[in-house]
Amino acid sequence: MIPDLTARAVGARELMDEPDADQTMLDRTYALFPLVNAAVSGWRGVYRRDIRPLARRGSLRVLDIGAGGGDLTRMIARRLHRDGCDAQVTGLDVDPRAVRWAAAQDGPPGLRWLCASTSDLVAEGEVFDLVISNHVLHHLTPGLISDVLADSLRLLAPGGVVLHGDIARSRIAYALFAVVTLPLARNLLVGSFIRPDGLTSIRRSFTVGELAAVAGSDWRVEPRMPSRLLLRARGPQREGPDA
Repeated sequence: MIPDLTARAVGARELMDEPDADQTMLDRTYALFPLVNAAVSGWRGVYRRDIRPLARRGSLRVLDIGAGGGDLTRMIARRLHRDGCDAQVTGLDVDPRAVRWAAAQDGPPGLRWLCASTSDLVAEGEVFDLVISNHVLHHLTPGLISDVLADSLRLLAPGGVVLHGDIARSRIAYALFAVVTLPLARNLLVGSFIRPDGLTSIRRSFTVGELAAVAGSDWRVEPRMPSRLLLRARGPQREGPDA
């Protein structure tokens, strides 16, 4: 049965976010994220359309906010390295469990992990040419969303880009995820939080209009298939002939 999705289920909590979440299940969930995100998040297309062209302008500093197990961070770092781009990619998360797991995995050169918040990086004066996140915004309280979006812009170098990817809430998205993951719950996804938290994530996620209202006029919401949203903003233009 599909729950009422007319409004965000902001009170629903994802199991992996709990401080006492089972560590074995958490590790299993992090290990499965590359497979899940490859199927649903669409970042390979974003890399081709947005990230690789940005890297061709010169050295690229990338920040992945709420990196979790770091699969997106590593994927982008590997592709930039493969394409011969000069890049430093930073995976950021406030959860030390996620940072420990991510840092223990193999990665390409120019990759670092930080257990900190976006406000910590703002206070330290760090700047990046590209700021991204994947399926993070729907986890946040209204106050934290405002803070993360504001910090994303503060952390952006002139000419930089922010890209926050998330889920688009809909009955179709919920039904499709429920049907596809049901037969996998007893084999591939067993011992992980993927299925229950995925369904909760959809219930907590935004529609295009809701995210546009939360983000404000500095941002543009782009609906993407299947059932995805890309929230985009640009930093001030660089000065000089290459601006």
